[in-house]
Amino acid sequence: MGVKLEVFRMTIYLTFPVAMFWIANQAEWFEDYVIQRKRELWPPEKEDQRQELEEFKERIRKQREERLLRAAQQSS
Repeated sequence: MGVKLEVFRMTIYLTFPVAMFWIANQAEWFEDYVIQRKRELWPPEKEDQRQELEEFKERIRKQREERLLRAAQQSS
């Protein structure tokens, strides 16, 4: 009886991780969920939002350059 129990336990110990690994690698089972979740977290950007962001970056860059230029002129 003890040997049968140990064989059964060893079978479970070896089968469980292999089964979990196999299930986790079945991409088609989780693909729809992952795509939906990514769209919820990171919605596609709209063109006007991207353009506003680019304009904002440009304004900040110009302000930084002007500030550095003024600091360089004052130190001279």
